[in-house]
Amino acid sequence: MALHPPQDGAKLIFAPSGSPGAEASGLNTPSQAAQFLKAEREGGLRRNHLNPTSPIAQFHDWFRTATESGVSHPETCTLSTAQLPSGRVSARMVYMKELDAQGFVIYSNFGTSGKARDLFGAADGSSTGNPWASLVFWWEPLERQVRVEGRAVRLTAAESQVYFDTRVRGSRIGAWSSQQSAFLQPKAEIDGDDGRAQLEGWVKETESRFEGTEQIPVPEFWGGLRIVPERVEFWQGRQNRLHDRFVYDRVHGDGNGPAQGEASWTLNRLSP
Repeated sequence: MALHPPQDGAKLIFAPSGSPGAEASGLNTPSQAAQFLKAEREGGLRRNHLNPTSPIAQFHDWFRTATESGVSHPETCTLSTAQLPSGRVSARMVYMKELDAQGFVIYSNFGTSGKARDLFGAADGSSTGNPWASLVFWWEPLERQVRVEGRAVRLTAAESQVYFDTRVRGSRIGAWSSQQSAFLQPKAEIDGDDGRAQLEGWVKETESRFEGTEQIPVPEFWGGLRIVPERVEFWQGRQNRLHDRFVYDRVHGDGNGPAQGEASWTLNRLSP
């Protein structure tokens, strides 16, 4: 993608590499957007290509294809949360670490982080807690994305400990040390310090605390978060922005549906 810098207050124009005018278009003439053609050559995405009853099973299928196709870090996704009552939204890149029948699991600090404030509320009243969250996976080589919307639920300490034990020692020390998203204060006595020295001091304190042991417990403020999906959309790029979109919506029945612990879903095509 070519970026034409603004001149005399003109707006920025993003031109896809190789598109007509990418190198020569004038600043006041937007260039043509690149086309999504991979699925186009195969007839696109059809309903009968998808698992008829389970978005989790369908995600496994697409994730496997992404992995086998060489997509770099296909577990990378954007986690979005929103404060209440302000409605202010924030987003960050995270790694999905687990996927089970209940939902999508990430791990993070839930004591001082912005996501903790949004999801579980803040002591200062800036957020009352909003458990709704979303994930977006983008697999560019396949021209695919998956959008997940659902409620966030904390994993137990025992569940989180299992994953915590797989992390390298430095990452476990770091989880204990960092007061995630807190302001770091520069130390005036250290020339050129911008606050990093405070973080490094916390790390040294933690290393001293757990010196001589590999059995480091998971911090009470750190652990797993499961996004239990209510809606999952599978998006396949198509030519002329007429993308294929299929969405699974969870059905909340009257107790006469699937057995407890199972989920029932509708599946519909969305207009692009």
